[in-house]
Amino acid sequence: MNQQNKRIEVMDFLGQKIEDIIGEYLKDIDTNWQPADLLPDSSSENFYDEIRELKESCKELPYDYLAVLVGDIITEEALPTYQSWLTDVEGIDKMRPQGWSKWIRMWTAEENRHGDLLNKFIYLSGRVNMKQMEISTQHLIADGFDIGTGRNPYKNFVYTSFQELATNISHRRTATIAKTHGCIQLSKICGIIAADEARHAKAYKNFVTRIFEIDPSEMMLAFEDMMRKKIVMPAHFLRQSGEKIGQTFDHFSDAAQRLGVYTSWDYTEILESLVKEWNIGNMSDLNDKAEKARDYLMALPERFKRVAGRGQKAPIEYQFNWIK
Repeated sequence: MNQQNKRIEVMDFLGQKIEDIIGEYLKDIDTNWQPADLLPDSSSENFYDEIRELKESCKELPYDYLAVLVGDIITEEALPTYQSWLTDVEGIDKMRPQGWSKWIRMWTAEENRHGDLLNKFIYLSGRVNMKQMEISTQHLIADGFDIGTGRNPYKNFVYTSFQELATNISHRRTATIAKTHGCIQLSKICGIIAADEARHAKAYKNFVTRIFEIDPSEMMLAFEDMMRKKIVMPAHFLRQSGEKIGQTFDHFSDAAQRLGVYTSWDYTEILESLVKEWNIGNMSDLNDKAEKARDYLMALPERFKRVAGRGQKAPIEYQFNWIK
């Protein structure tokens, strides 16, 4: 059996028990939070007063913070790209009503609330040029999505495990910063989104754990391959109107690093946590190539720690057209 067929067989086997995973890691739709729970009620007599209070609370949010928040919103709003990417992974048949396709639909449904909520909030704040933000969102969806995973489910689940942890960190940090600037409502919003991301990270890490139990060598090689390539952010093609693909992303990342929202140290700590989570150091029943991959992965966090934070460039003067 070739490796592609084996991966599909593993995915088919795991997909038979996806109903249990859905119940453990995703919440019931009818009782889950919705954006309307966290925004001014347009049917209330106090609606305009609540909007004025919301706008007032956002006045002290600094420029870099708004740039990072908008970048996060655009990333969340590009959800159609992420769903179409996952439905094309080996072993996932989007035409099936159950199994992996059901997981992706329900995961997407939970994720969809994040961009919806943040978009409405930032619109009401009056601090953002919504049209320019929307142009960047449309570009990000239209420009495609290349993260180096191909259709390999093992690599894709390494990526989603890493990225859900990264978005959890980013939203938690934006929650903390919003609170320090007196924007309590935004802090609560970012915090509740971060909690969703943490649950989703547990799910994808669980998928990888189960693959390691069935196909340890190939899963190890997939993990190694993703870390050699480095995990790129979902918004690495981010751009503003009139720019080339990816031109805005470095500036967005620079602002996030300066604020401490997401840093090279965080990248290293996520890797370290995954190495521990998947018990990489004690993994057995590996072929020779996979044993070398394991050794590489075990040494990688310390290598990253030695270079994290080195050679930071001075911020480049850059105008985000999203911000008024």
